Amino acid sequence: MKPSFAIVGCGKVGTALGIFLAKAGYKAAGLADMSLASAQRTAEIIGCDHYSDVPWEITCNADVVFITTPDGAIIETCDSIAGHKGFADKAVVLHCSGALPSTILSTAKTCGAQTGSMHPLQTFASTEFNANPFQGVTVAVEGESDAVNMAKQIVADLGGSSVTILTEAKTLYHASAAVASNYLVTLLDLAFQLMGASGITGRDAFKVLKPLIEGTLSNIEEVGIPAALTGPIVRGDAETVEKHIEEIGLTVPRLLDLYKTLGWYTIDIATAKTTISGTTVTQLKNLLGPSSG
Repeated sequence: MKPSFAIVGCGKVGTALGIFLAKAGYKAAGLADMSLASAQRTAEIIGCDHYSDVPWEITCNADVVFITTPDGAIIETCDSIAGHKGFADKAVVLHCSGALPSTILSTAKTCGAQTGSMHPLQTFASTEFNANPFQGVTVAVEGESDAVNMAKQIVADLGGSSVTILTEAKTLYHASAAVASNYLVTLLDLAFQLMGASGITGRDAFKVLKPLIEGTLSNIEEVGIPAALTGPIVRGDAETVEKHIEEIGLTVPRLLDLYKTLGWYTIDIATAKTTISGTTVTQLKNLLGPSSG
């Protein structure tokens, strides 16, 4: 028998969990949402008769409770359920926030529950799913041991793979994901703007740079960060870097600080890969500016 589950918060993530947990053979104990209509809609999708806008009515008999409200409401929701003795003894309580640790669920422990979190590195664009959004996805889990073990089993049953992170480092994990996703967009915007200044604009800039981007990602996967680095900094070509700085400063000066900051931190990667001389490192750092470091 697989554990029973309750979902509190029937948005995109909560609905996805409800649908695919049910498909994986988990029994739905109930669905709850501030909007009774949302709870009813999700319940109807997964074939569950028990739904409510009062969460402790549906969580009290569940083996696993997912609190999938917006991040700002997780603590209040957990506290309210715990205050109404709404978690079963030895239940596992999980949230799915990427930024917040499992320790925000501490009041659930007053009912004898264990707490954890599981965060899929996946975007959920809608509550309608043509395919399993967890299939092949990595899910970060952390928390108390029983909660972590339960989360890992759930992830496996959903078709994903799990990695365990440090509870105290959850914010750094989230920052990493933000850099990899959000700031990659910013980095590529810099590249596209510089390409546009050369006369290749719009979709043409993307077409020109796409093979280079894909090749770089492939190289990182194959040989790791330092070995994948190419270009003037890793070659110790200070003259080319100086020309970049001069031309960007003349043509698109608003982009110069970002270019120099990225270059400054690239020097450390370059020194991990090659034996460029200390003189060259100093020359590059002088060009890229100590204010950027």
